[in-house]
Amino acid sequence: MKKYPLLLALVFSSMLSYAQSGNTVNWSVTSTRISTNKYEFKATGNIPTGWHLYGINTGIDGLDPVKFTFDYPNAKPSGLVTFSKTAEVIVDPLFENKRINVYSGAIDVTQVVVIDSLVPATLKVSVSANIGKAGEFIPLDSSFVVALEGGTDVAADAKRIKIASIDTNKPLSNYGSSTEVKGSLLAIFFIGFLGGFIALLTPCVFPMIPVTVSFFTKRASNRKQGISNGLLYGFFIFLIYVLVSVPFHLLNLNPAVLNSISTSAGLNIFFFIIFIVFSISFFGYFEISLPGNLANKTDSQSGLGTIGGIFFMALTLTIVSFSCTGPILGSLLVGSLSGGAWPLTAGLAGFGLALALPFAVFAIFPNLLKALPKSGGWLDTVKKVLAFVELALAFKFLSNADLVMHWGLLKREVFIGIWLIVSIGLVLYLFGILRLPHDYKGMKISTGRKITAVIVILFAIYIAPAITQSKYANLKFLSGFPPPLSYSIYGKENNKGRGLEPNVINDYNKALQLSKQQHKPLLIDFTGWACVNCRKMEENVWTQPEVYKYIKDNYILVSLYVDDRASLPILEQLPAYTTSDGHQREILTAGDKWATFEYENIKQQAQPYYVLLNNEEKLLNNPVAYTPDAGDYLKWLQNGKETFDKNK
Repeated sequence: MKKYPLLLALVFSSMLSYAQSGNTVNWSVTSTRISTNKYEFKATGNIPTGWHLYGINTGIDGLDPVKFTFDYPNAKPSGLVTFSKTAEVIVDPLFENKRINVYSGAIDVTQVVVIDSLVPATLKVSVSANIGKAGEFIPLDSSFVVALEGGTDVAADAKRIKIASIDTNKPLSNYGSSTEVKGSLLAIFFIGFLGGFIALLTPCVFPMIPVTVSFFTKRASNRKQGISNGLLYGFFIFLIYVLVSVPFHLLNLNPAVLNSISTSAGLNIFFFIIFIVFSISFFGYFEISLPGNLANKTDSQSGLGTIGGIFFMALTLTIVSFSCTGPILGSLLVGSLSGGAWPLTAGLAGFGLALALPFAVFAIFPNLLKALPKSGGWLDTVKKVLAFVELALAFKFLSNADLVMHWGLLKREVFIGIWLIVSIGLVLYLFGILRLPHDYKGMKISTGRKITAVIVILFAIYIAPAITQSKYANLKFLSGFPPPLSYSIYGKENNKGRGLEPNVINDYNKALQLSKQQHKPLLIDFTGWACVNCRKMEENVWTQPEVYKYIKDNYILVSLYVDDRASLPILEQLPAYTTSDGHQREILTAGDKWATFEYENIKQQAQPYYVLLNNEEKLLNNPVAYTPDAGDYLKWLQNGKETFDKNK
């Protein structure tokens, strides 16, 4: 071990003397293309007189041969370096008089390199080597920028996100429209309304209906005032939920930011944990509620004035019922967040309206209260059924994180298997076999529970084949909830014959090149791993024989995933990209790139969103969003192809 301090001293002293002498190896580096992604790099140099270049010497610590390193992570050396002539053998006192391979005079050193994925136009290469002579040892390191034949200027390509020829105001055909994006607000509103209706059936809300309505009718001096107070109470419930979305409008967060937030792995894992906690609470193991002093403060304000008091009564209901409405509301919030502030408002408005309607209706027609079922054990059953639903939904959030990060934890069959286990657990509970808190042995199983159990059994039978490669495993009814067919434990082979595979994924330039080579128009599919409607289109519309065949025969299909968290190659990353409207964005991942690409060229951030371009990158017709009618979608595709043929 004593040789190392001596060697270091020799290196240090020789470096000083070498630096003073000014002698060095002046390398020049060139590249030769061997195949599409394989290159040979050659470093040519002349060793100074009296010095020698150390070659390959295995088994000698601290003595490396000439080495090529690259600042591009996709460039990987293949094999060892080779030298243009035979090595000389010397006995070197610096290395215990061992026989060492060295070179002198003019020399060429070559290294074969394989470049995965995109080949850049230029590559920064560092050449490190060691030279020496009697009693002296010098490490050398030089850097070069080398041109690559057939390479792409990736830095310029990354900046080519805005394509001037794409003009959404001047498509070659006026056919089609993107009104489906606006129409989806109505769908979100009804989803929110359904969520609010489910919340009505929970033990936190349902018993409040007759109590609150009776309070208004008894306190009112006449029937007209009772109706007025009840309507105002319902309106304030609706208003409070709508007001929750106001900050998102005031912050002016664009949809790309909201989409990035809603599809982030961290947020989805957070919601996974929250929903697991909510489900345990719904099972009856503990209660979740907002701080009691908050509810007490709002309740104490309900005596202030007529309108002010009614508002605080509505706010009290909202706060007190949080333990039951929170999980349902959470699903709604995270589900609509990616579309921006307006979908969020639409969903919350639907939710608030569903909660408000019963109070208004029963205030107008108080006799209907007699028709309401009495509060009792059935409410606890509803809550526990919701607990199983929440448990199943929790894994949807974990699946979102898994998909965008490509972890491979929850493949399609694993996800379906978890849902099957949850379904079996729900059936056992409904039949009284599985007992949860507040249940007891021998309790009566109502007809409603038995009917619900049969429905869940049918659901379990429906999803069970999806664990295998059975021909019945395509769950069109559940499209968008499980991971896509291609995300399978059986590999990509699982998707063959069951869905339309894109020609290209996350590579617009390659798709454009194919479009020009095959003289076909481009079908751009702006999609997302966590996008429910995207899966519905892929599994319900694209699989229709006439649509499937038409796309395959007439288009180059490229799917661009706006939520893909895979990092871009270093040379393609843009830490500070300025959009055409002056916003600053980071483009570090594939999702960043394609979300910005969609925003810059189409002025949209919706998914799914479909765009047809010709070989000159001009818009063939108006883009469309979610189009569940296969016939309408096919007509739009046919118009695009006809327009393409007319404008060749």
